[in-house]
Amino acid sequence: MAEATEKTEVVVEKKSGGSNILLIVIAAMLGLMLIGGGVGAYLLLSEDDAVMADANQAKATQTEKQESAAAAQTPTKSVRKSDFTHIGPMYPLDQFIVNLFSEDGSRYLKTTINLEMSIPELSTELDAKKPLIRDIIIKALSAKSYEEISTIAGKENLKDEIVANVNAVLKDGKINNVFFTDFVIQ
Repeated sequence: MAEATEKTEVVVEKKSGGSNILLIVIAAMLGLMLIGGGVGAYLLLSEDDAVMADANQAKATQTEKQESAAAAQTPTKSVRKSDFTHIGPMYPLDQFIVNLFSEDGSRYLKTTINLEMSIPELSTELDAKKPLIRDIIIKALSAKSYEEISTIAGKENLKDEIVANVNAVLKDGKINNVFFTDFVIQ
């Protein structure tokens, strides 16, 4: 009987050794499949990105052509809509802190502004009219509500308004653009 027990133990040992090898083979196959799937997904997605980039570039080129054609037909709204390859001389202004227009008066704006001049000689006229220019800008800023200037479009409209109002009082040159170098709404 002792021999039968030994044979049974040997058979059991052989079965457990074979199942370990089978588990290792299955795990290796799953690992290879995962790696293959990852590489395949990367290749497919990178090809899609390249195709999308080409499509976006073609669309951007078409949009630029349409904008160029539209710009040629209509005059530009202001100089600052052009490219920024050449920026004129700057005239820095001191910081502005104003209450924004609201029912409860709880919001204020702190901003610093630089004016882009068309010619450097304009700075002498701006120096002479600095109190008037600051007053114009303070009126424009304090007439705005938080909702009006919290968006990019609102800031662009504010710039247009400041440029138009300041240019109305200048004689020697003009302001091409307004740059906000600090803009905090509280």
